[in-house]
Amino acid sequence: MPTSAPGKTDAQHAMRQRGFTLIELLVVLVIIGLTLGLVTVNLAPSQRQAMQQDAQRVALLLQLARDEAIVRNRPIAFEASEQGYRFLVRDGREWKTLPQDDMLREREFKRAPVTLLLDPPTNLPGAPLRIVFGREPVDKPFVLTMAAGDVSAAVHADGVGHFTVE
Repeated sequence: MPTSAPGKTDAQHAMRQRGFTLIELLVVLVIIGLTLGLVTVNLAPSQRQAMQQDAQRVALLLQLARDEAIVRNRPIAFEASEQGYRFLVRDGREWKTLPQDDMLREREFKRAPVTLLLDPPTNLPGAPLRIVFGREPVDKPFVLTMAAGDVSAAVHADGVGHFTVE
C-alpha cells in the first residue's frame, strides 16, 4: 500500500499527481513554437536558394540537351524569356518543341521575371535568348547569367559538356 505525505489523504495526493502545472504546459508550448518556427524557416527557400535551384536545373537540362543533340544527330536549342524557358529541335528549316519529352519540356522560373544575359551574346537584339547545341561534341564556351531582384546565379559552360553554377 502506497504511503502518502504526512497530513495529506490518499485522495489529495492522487489529485496532485493527475495534472500538469501551468509552467509545464507553457514550457511545452514554447518548445512547440520554436520547433515550428525553425521548420517554417527551413521549408521556405530564400530568394538566393530559389535562384540557385533554378540555375542548377537549367545547367542540368542544358547538359541533357547537349547530349541529346549529339545522340539525335539534330541541333537542339534552349530558348528563354523572362518568365520561363523551353527546348526546341531543328526540323528541316524550322524549330519545333520537343513532343512528349518530359525532361526537356517547357518550364517557368521560380522567381519570374528573370533577367538573362548570355556572354558572348549570340542572339539578335529583341529576339529571345537562344543557345543552340549542335551535333558536334565541342561547342563554344559561354556564361548564362540569371538575375531576379538583387540575387543572381551564373551557369558556366566550358564547351566540352561541363556545366557549373556559381
